[in-house]
Amino acid sequence: MRYINEVDIKGKRVFIRVDFNVPLDEYGNITDDTRIRAHLPTINYALDEGAKVILASHMGRPKGVRVDKLSLRPVAKRLSRLLLKEVKFLDDCVGEEVEREISQMKEGDVILLENLRFHIGEEKNDRDFAQKLARLCDVYIDDAFAVAHRKAASNVGITEFVKVCAAGFLMRNEIEYFKKAMENPVRPLVAIIGGAKVSDKIGVLEKLVEKVDKLLIGGAMAFTFLKAMNYDVGNSLCEDHMIEVAKNIMAKAKERKIKLYLPVDVVVAERPSKDAEVKTCPVAEIPKGWMGLDIGPATTMLFSEALQNAKTIVWNGPMGVFELDPFSRGTFAMVMYVANSHALTIVGGGDTDVAIHKAGESHKISYISTGGGAFLELLEGKKLPAIEALEKCV
Repeated sequence: MRYINEVDIKGKRVFIRVDFNVPLDEYGNITDDTRIRAHLPTINYALDEGAKVILASHMGRPKGVRVDKLSLRPVAKRLSRLLLKEVKFLDDCVGEEVEREISQMKEGDVILLENLRFHIGEEKNDRDFAQKLARLCDVYIDDAFAVAHRKAASNVGITEFVKVCAAGFLMRNEIEYFKKAMENPVRPLVAIIGGAKVSDKIGVLEKLVEKVDKLLIGGAMAFTFLKAMNYDVGNSLCEDHMIEVAKNIMAKAKERKIKLYLPVDVVVAERPSKDAEVKTCPVAEIPKGWMGLDIGPATTMLFSEALQNAKTIVWNGPMGVFELDPFSRGTFAMVMYVANSHALTIVGGGDTDVAIHKAGESHKISYISTGGGAFLELLEGKKLPAIEALEKCV
């Protein structure tokens, strides 16, 4: 796979697929521009090299329909401020008007196209739509790792119709850090997996048990494992159909002499609410009708000790319902331990990086992945369609 610095882009129309799917408030203001900033190295490189820069992204899930509140117009304003230059916004991403505007671009100009998903052909990886996008450029650069696991017209189909294709610097960073963590890690390698469902991360857990030295499981998914060990988990979120799978993962860990850590105490309440009555209890004493919503202090201590000799830490998924204050302590404590460890630390998954930014510790993490689903699929050992498409272009 080639990268942007290995292809000639001077004076060329360069179509960069970015991920500007940023959160907006009810007034259409951007509440977090991390994803925009993540692409600045690639965009600035293209500008420095004298390219005509065409940026394309999706926003939300409009399903092929124009939805005003999912317009990328606010992104153009923010990006203009970050680049300290005008970013021209176009009301569509294909068509004669778009082609005319692009034909008038000068070196160093930047255009942001409207939401790709306003066209049904984007998510369907439609050949005709991909061809229309390809007509806009001389060089195609994919920098959108967060959607690399999706087969879309703007990251797979387009590569068939553009002669020169390469990846951007964000894509390169994602792949390189992943390799550092999983292909040739400095050991001990410790994985922390949280979140709600075992079923969402079954492939990841099965793969990690083969690769890591220690596996820490928190979040709601821990209750499926605890139930597999015959604990009564009360009303805690639990996937009964995954109990056999949990047993197999624990057996595999034991067989490979992998240390698998589960919560020993939990923060419980009758419902996930910030004004609910809250207790902390051992996992063997969850009251009937109550649910576990965070790891307890003893678990936090246990997990922190497991991290002490780690040389590489991979983390995906929070330890509890951290959005609600009574159930945020476990996740934020883990943020502190991971951020202050001396290990190479790689964090992926939307909720986890939100927690790290909220705690103000993002600057201490070696690498925060921009892709939740793509990060998980890489951990699982799956090939990502967008990366395969770029590899075929060489």
